[in-house]
Amino acid sequence: MSALCDPAGPPAPPAPTAHGPASPLSAQELAQEIKAFLTGVDPVLGHQLSARDHARCGLLLLRSLPPARAAVLDHLRSVFDESVRAHLTMLDEGAATSPQHLRPTLPSHVPSGGPGLEDVIQEVQQVLSEFIRANPKAWAPVVSAWSIDLMGQLSSKYSGRHQRVPHAAGSLNELLQLWMGCRATRTLMDIYVQCLSALIGSCPDACVDALLDTSVQHSPHFDWVVAHIGSSFPGTIISRVLSCGLKDFCVHGGAGGGSGAAGSAPPTPSADTFPSSPAVPGEKRVPKIASVVGILGHLASRHGDSIRRELLRMFHESLAGGRGGDPSLQATVPFLLQLAVMSPALLGTVSGELVDCLKPPSVLSQLQQHLQVFSREELDNMLSLAVHLVSQASGAGAYRLLQFLVDTAMPASVITTPGLAVPDAVREACDRLIQLLLLHLQKLVHNRGGSPGDGLLGPPPPPRAVPFLDALRSHVGELCGETLRLERKRFLWQHQLLGLLSVYSRPSCGPEALGHLLSRARTPEELSLATQLYAGLAVSLSGLLPLALCSCLARVHAGTLLPPFTARLLRNLALLVGWEQQGGEGPATLGARVGEAVSGQLPDLAPLLLHPEEEVAEAASSLLAICPFPQGALLPAQLLSLVRAGVSRFFASLRLHGPPGVSSASRLLARLSQASPAGLKAVLQLLVEGALHRGNAELFGGEGEGANESPMAASGAASPYLLETNRRHTTAVPGPGGVWSVFHAGVIGRGLKPPRSAQNRSEQEVIYNTQSLLCLLVHCCSGAGGPGAGAGGSDGWGAPALSPEAAKAVAVTLVESVCPDAAGAELAWPPEDHARTTVERDLRIGRRFREHPLLFELLRLVAAAPPALCYCSVLLRGLLAALLGHWEASRHLDTSKSPWQLEASCTLVAVMAEGSLLPPTLGNMHEVFDKLAPFEVRLLLLSVWGFLREHGPLPQKFAFQPERGRFARDFSREGGGPHLAVLHSVLHRNIDRLGLFSGRFQAWPPAPLRQGT
Repeated sequence: MSALCDPAGPPAPPAPTAHGPASPLSAQELAQEIKAFLTGVDPVLGHQLSARDHARCGLLLLRSLPPARAAVLDHLRSVFDESVRAHLTMLDEGAATSPQHLRPTLPSHVPSGGPGLEDVIQEVQQVLSEFIRANPKAWAPVVSAWSIDLMGQLSSKYSGRHQRVPHAAGSLNELLQLWMGCRATRTLMDIYVQCLSALIGSCPDACVDALLDTSVQHSPHFDWVVAHIGSSFPGTIISRVLSCGLKDFCVHGGAGGGSGAAGSAPPTPSADTFPSSPAVPGEKRVPKIASVVGILGHLASRHGDSIRRELLRMFHESLAGGRGGDPSLQATVPFLLQLAVMSPALLGTVSGELVDCLKPPSVLSQLQQHLQVFSREELDNMLSLAVHLVSQASGAGAYRLLQFLVDTAMPASVITTPGLAVPDAVREACDRLIQLLLLHLQKLVHNRGGSPGDGLLGPPPPPRAVPFLDALRSHVGELCGETLRLERKRFLWQHQLLGLLSVYSRPSCGPEALGHLLSRARTPEELSLATQLYAGLAVSLSGLLPLALCSCLARVHAGTLLPPFTARLLRNLALLVGWEQQGGEGPATLGARVGEAVSGQLPDLAPLLLHPEEEVAEAASSLLAICPFPQGALLPAQLLSLVRAGVSRFFASLRLHGPPGVSSASRLLARLSQASPAGLKAVLQLLVEGALHRGNAELFGGEGEGANESPMAASGAASPYLLETNRRHTTAVPGPGGVWSVFHAGVIGRGLKPPRSAQNRSEQEVIYNTQSLLCLLVHCCSGAGGPGAGAGGSDGWGAPALSPEAAKAVAVTLVESVCPDAAGAELAWPPEDHARTTVERDLRIGRRFREHPLLFELLRLVAAAPPALCYCSVLLRGLLAALLGHWEASRHLDTSKSPWQLEASCTLVAVMAEGSLLPPTLGNMHEVFDKLAPFEVRLLLLSVWGFLREHGPLPQKFAFQPERGRFARDFSREGGGPHLAVLHSVLHRNIDRLGLFSGRFQAWPPAPLRQGT
């Protein structure tokens, strides 16, 4: 009855009802209607009023008696409640009895909103709509508050109580579809939308306030109402919701976790003319910020741009308001911070443009002045909120926000762009913000596994995510590049952030960050950042270096790591290994770990020796030259691939850089030769084969590719067929051993073959290259152990003692390279007549010696380790036979007309003497070759042939002498006097010129005399 005594409101519009009189009621009739409404009994007939008649009685009072508005609206709540209950019951019964397509249709007289209430609800909507249209300022706030509150009560009351009503945590679309299918709730929604539309041009705050209050009380069951209304009026709802939330935030002084504005106004009583419910003294109002967060969160998915624009507008307006102005402007920044903390969706909406909003220095200055009115405690609270918000930033805006903070916190430089100077207070604030952020991230990273008791009664919870670090995963390369710039403070912050990111995103991020630092560091100072990162992560991340090296090599082979960075990576790894080996001040522990990691990646590092970029191949050679090999012997496949790549690298460096550039490749091959006997044999074999290859022959004075091409062939003319050529020589096709296939000096009709092309390299360069190759071969041969290697690796004169086994490998390789068809031939020397059957092979051997001067140097190397020269017997025999044929055919008076043959004859005899195949007396005869006639040289060479045929070059004739540390041959037991007769005869014939050499050709002394000397 108290509701009927409310003060009079605005007059109701004079419109007739569907059942009431057309004229105003008299006092007696009005009293009867009031009595009927209060008692629920018909005053004339005396029976109980039906729900429909009772509701219509209330509507009649609502039109005729404005003070009864609150009571009538309160009674109508039960009408709508009954309609909703009946609608849901009908849905439950229909779902339980039969499938959807087999349910019986309802009778036409039974409405979908409950039996007999649909027309009443329609009348209610008509009456309230007339009131709103007639006087929106007075009726719209009251009716909107009533309708929105009733929707909230109905949503909460029936949530989960009926099988057709999904839970609030389910799909919002299902809830919206269900409630909008009910006539009662749809009518309430239409009434509220009409109220909001009527006030949208003047002051919709009352409607929005009611929406916020109801959302606070009935969320999340009320979310479907917020979603529908927000989608219908996005601009109005967003701006008014934020405005009402800001006002409430000022009134409550930051209750609920927010920071209130200084000097905020005290709470003011409600200005509603007709309150929907009496105020309760001492009632504690619930802050609306949670409802604001919920409403904006629902609208963020579809209206994110509008929300972002409105939030940024509020921010800029608060800065433009100045100091000491409107309290709501002063509270805007804390309000926005609190919103972002409570809603990650809103934070993600704004974070994309936050950096652009704060970039202008004028904005930062205004913000700094705006915050001066707050107390120290409030500033600390806002700083804590800012740290939390940055740690929750995600997406592309996270990295931009980090860069903005770091750039702003950097100390002022000497050169500053005009207009871009940042105030010192702002710079110090950003500095403190970054330090607190790093500390906060450190706590989050190291405590993200949960408390020690978690998981005892069930599976442990998943690690807590840190959105800021998740967003930085894709920017590890940029962070490493910024760190290596070594700018003040900046690189320290980013280096610490890299460590936290590596621990958070293990095991992938740590190896990636370390790989970036190793591949980009250009100075020892920059490389030290990688060592510091490793030192900080080695405890928490096991196997960090192998993973980093494996990922880097995978990028190299995939082509995603550019050659300059690949070369830098390999050089830095070599530098770290070198620090450990040299025992300097570098990180020795890291160097040892790097060496172990590199030794495990030899199969992937070996192909880099063949990289097309020179700097990459050279860096790989430098690394492999000093890195330790795996424990134990290398696998045969790994060893062979390394040897092949190392030999190719040696010749490539020799071609491009000359002997000074082969140091790393030489060290690598020397180490590989010491790894195992198989490694030694592979190194020697490939070095000799590579040096005799057409592509490398010109490095050592030999004939390169295309050296013997005829001018017509070089010009592109087609060469004649072999059959036509042979037909010009004879009518019969010659056999493979015939004279025509041997003595072709050219093509009939085209003249002789062109002479040998001149060398492209100077004599000094050829000598230098030859010495580099021989030094490497000597190093490899002297490093091998076994009998004959000498004590301490050198002979009595301090020269390196060569291993006979290594020299034998060189000898076998020479035979296979020069004359493959003679490989494995007998070592015994055949009679002179046997040379007639091997004319073609002997000429080919002689031609190879002429094309490759290096062969003589290699024979000298083999001869230095007796009895290895015995295994070159077929080459010596073929070369000697070719020289005998030349001197026999020569018609010159002296040997100077055949300079190469003269030099080859002298070298051949000297090599056989050095290899102990000839006694010293016969071995010295080459000293007089240049003073003799060709036929005399032939006679002397025939005596050499005869000695070798009688005393064959067999290894069994050599004995190991421990005092000398090498194998030697005792010629005192072998009779050689008959073979000196020709030599003495030639001396007597030329006594006038060779008399001084007679002492060099005396018979060798007996064995006791030699041992005495």
